[in-house]
Amino acid sequence: MHALTSQAEIAAPTSPTRTEPARTRVGFVVSKAVGNSVVRHRVSRRLRHQMAERLGQLPAGTAVVVRALAPAAAATSVELGRDLDAALRRLGLAGGAS
Repeated sequence: MHALTSQAEIAAPTSPTRTEPARTRVGFVVSKAVGNSVVRHRVSRRLRHQMAERLGQLPAGTAVVVRALAPAAAATSVELGRDLDAALRRLGLAGGAS
């Protein structure tokens, strides 16, 4: 699983009393059904890049898990982005990036 953070969250001060703002987190599940190790990592990188562009649209403290299905292996980055936008809209989390 990879956790992504926005630049604002990286710059936010932290303290041992846990008073930092809620962080938006994104995790990815890319199983062997998607393909071999090379294919799975390629899909993970594409999804990570697509979600990084959308982090600012998510409410603070949101935790999202993106599960890649087998067709993700053959999908272009544009198609993955469209699917992510549609999923975020269905969840009511964001309007989606264009």
